[in-house]
Amino acid sequence: MLNLTINGKPRKLDLDPQMPLLWVLRDHAGLTGTKYSCGMAQCGSCTVFLDGDPVRACVTPVSVAAGKEITTIEGLETPAGKAVQDAWKELEVVQCGYCQSGQIMSATALLNRNSKPDDADIDAAMQGNLCRCATYARIREAIKLAGKKLSGGKA
Repeated sequence: MLNLTINGKPRKLDLDPQMPLLWVLRDHAGLTGTKYSCGMAQCGSCTVFLDGDPVRACVTPVSVAAGKEITTIEGLETPAGKAVQDAWKELEVVQCGYCQSGQIMSATALLNRNSKPDDADIDAAMQGNLCRCATYARIREAIKLAGKKLSGGKA
């Protein structure tokens, strides 16, 4: 039996401790915002937070998450998370949308550490997130816009 806290809610689940966290979230917790894509931690679509740090849920055994706060895109309610989501909408970042929950989680992690990232900071933070539609320029601009809003500046 594993004790998990997912988006602030405690859960007890009887699972194989080596099951990838991604499948626990999608199949056992019913949270389908976190996406499966490569299964090898190469694309970033499955990014979630464990105690505020971004991890790739497709390769993270659920046992690693026991006793930690798991945050998925559905539970992303921090000021940085809200700013990123608002900027995504304002700049119409999404094209197909498949990778976007992972992109938003990684962007939020960056802004939690640095609300005024430059292009190099953004590139470094987002390098593990792939977008098949190549919306990278809009992603960068949305991160900058969200950072301005977090810093109290006007967009």
